[in-house]
Amino acid sequence: MSLLARLAPHLPYIRRYARALTGDQTTGDHYVRVALEALAAGERSLDADLSPRVALYRVFHAIWLSSGAQLEARRDDGATGDDAAQRLLRIAPRSRQAFLLTALEGFTPTEAAQILDCDFGEVERLISDAQAEIDAELATDVLIIEDEPVIAADIEALVKELGHQVIDIAATRGEAVEAVARHSPGLVLADIQLADGSSGIDAVKDILGRMDVPVIFITAFPERLLTGERPEPTFLITKPFQPETVKAAIGQALFFHPRRTRKAA
Repeated sequence: MSLLARLAPHLPYIRRYARALTGDQTTGDHYVRVALEALAAGERSLDADLSPRVALYRVFHAIWLSSGAQLEARRDDGATGDDAAQRLLRIAPRSRQAFLLTALEGFTPTEAAQILDCDFGEVERLISDAQAEIDAELATDVLIIEDEPVIAADIEALVKELGHQVIDIAATRGEAVEAVARHSPGLVLADIQLADGSSGIDAVKDILGRMDVPVIFITAFPERLLTGERPEPTFLITKPFQPETVKAAIGQALFFHPRRTRKAA
């Protein structure tokens, strides 16, 4: 089996991870491309003792560590402390990696340790450090676009557990637009296929045409969005989802977005 065939199933997910790690599609995709080019050129190789997915993420991290600081420095253009580039400086890169690998990508702490080339105890400490930083961020108002009542209720419970307020639950594109007209959300969680056959993607386009707000898409088919061929969402939750995945995606979306809406104290 060729290298491309072995890695192809994992590419949508490492793109998702790279974008969440950097907070930017272009930067995240750049890291993935450099890692793949290094593998194709023989400059890096997959560890035969690891699964292809773990080995791919390990190569990605070797590339990220060797060039990430320089690339992030170019993104820091003197913006204010509320910008993503400044937020990144407040969480150590290793903590961000450990947290996302386990909570967003679903790796076990042992696998995360293999990817990061550290021991199990360090991974647990890094995850704890990252979570503390994310939890320190202020809460916001959330719009949920989801047509399945049970799933919507589960998401609402998780959102409230994190200290956020749910301003509305919309089951259609029209309901989502009406909800935004009544109250501006600081975060949108959107399904793709809605009750009346309308699209969550179109609903989000309508919303983003009116305001700048972080969006997390919810879908059973993330590969349909993560193609690298067009502007795409940085943050995705894959159905069926785990509670910790939802929490991680929400924390990262709020942390990285440069103009998120905050609730008044």
